[in-house]
Amino acid sequence: MRHRIVHMAMNQPSCAHALAAAQTLGLDRLDAQLLLLHALGKPADSRAWLLAHDTDLLSEEAAEAFRAMSLRRAAGEPLAYIVGSKEFFGLTLQVDARVLVPRPDTETLVTWALEVLQTSAAPAVPEILDLGTGSGAIALAIAHSLKAAGHQSHVVAVDASAGALDVARENAARLGVDVDFIQGHWLKEVSGHFHLIVSNPPYIASADPHLNALAHEPLTALAAGPDGLDDIREIIHQAPRCLLEGGWLLLEHGYDQAAAVRELLADEGFEQVQSRQDLAGIERCSGGLWPGNRAQNQTAG
Repeated sequence: MRHRIVHMAMNQPSCAHALAAAQTLGLDRLDAQLLLLHALGKPADSRAWLLAHDTDLLSEEAAEAFRAMSLRRAAGEPLAYIVGSKEFFGLTLQVDARVLVPRPDTETLVTWALEVLQTSAAPAVPEILDLGTGSGAIALAIAHSLKAAGHQSHVVAVDASAGALDVARENAARLGVDVDFIQGHWLKEVSGHFHLIVSNPPYIASADPHLNALAHEPLTALAAGPDGLDDIREIIHQAPRCLLEGGWLLLEHGYDQAAAVRELLADEGFEQVQSRQDLAGIERCSGGLWPGNRAQNQTAG
């Protein structure tokens, strides 16, 4: 009987001991706490519960689940893939290896988009296009925010990946947000004209060593040619045909790409070209206003 009790204790560590074991694997404390809460079936905002129950013993099932998740995290798999969700702009999004994990930096793009749509010149029902939607984070955050504020909108989201669109559709359905989804490469399958086009495209240089740390996420959603600007160039070149006069194109980009993106926008004919900083003070997004096709406008006049 004594041996059985000892065996059970070995397989039933306390919360504190489980967290300490995870940290020996190299996990930081916050990640370990979030994984343990997930293994226990508790919400991510229950970290105070762990402190109050640090001597509680885990069930053998919970202990094994926590060990397995800790090993996955120690191997570099994103926390969001392991727990299956990620918070973004107040929304809980389901994510997996078919899509990039939404980053807090991208909330800068959403905030700027909402500011553009809240100006006095904004239409009653804005037409909005999100290119490379992935999990649907940007499109859903914009649509949900406008709906919560009592505004109507028509949001279209595009992605080349069928798997990513499946994830985005599931998120839209679960959140009760109306978004139209299109499978296609950037604007090639898009018809119609929009007041706002937003995108968080791939922008890492294909030889950038930082890609090694992102090996668990889809490479096609990360890398974009030798300087990381191939997809941004394509979007900027294609966008005017789908923008209404006075419409905006807003793009997320790398920490050192703002000047290059502004130059690309200006060269294409965009006006009011500018950048926005993220919370770390880094120029994370750039965009501009499309004045319309002057030659066509003059002919029409």
